[in-house]
Amino acid sequence: MTLAANLYHVSAEEELTITRVFDAPRGLVWRTWTEPNLVKRWWGPMYFTSPFASIDLRVGGKYLLCMRSPEGRDFWSTGVYREIVPPERMVCSDSFADEKGNVVPASYYGLSPDYPLELLVRVTLEARRDITELTLRHTGFPNEAERNNAREGWRTSFDKLDELLSQHRGMLYPRTSRS
Repeated sequence: MTLAANLYHVSAEEELTITRVFDAPRGLVWRTWTEPNLVKRWWGPMYFTSPFASIDLRVGGKYLLCMRSPEGRDFWSTGVYREIVPPERMVCSDSFADEKGNVVPASYYGLSPDYPLELLVRVTLEARRDITELTLRHTGFPNEAERNNAREGWRTSFDKLDELLSQHRGMLYPRTSRS
């Protein structure tokens, strides 16, 4: 059974679910996930930067992202978009990669050799007037410790996303066009 087919048959240890509300319209939140120049401004845990983002936003298209640690170490990830419903939902695979986009085992970055080569990410955006409820489901973690590490990374990434939305909402999505 593929990981995608197994999405609804995973243990709590294998799946991470995060729901976060952003004070921004859904269209703007969608853009921050799909436009490389915006992704680079929030991708990665706190104190990490994102010097590179490439997104081919179509079913079968790939992304390649880099996050750089405060010590200057680059961590690359890649995946393939499996479902895209703008601005509501996207589903994609998630793998560690090298700088050329080749999938590598997590052990390449010093993580558990038990980590699967591919995880699954599902992002759902629900519009609630001028705010957006984002639900992220990240599936396939090998153990609770790895899932909890990912939870902290996503939490601080979302803190950076929230800051980006707060600071630049007017420039990215003027209030006069919000509906």
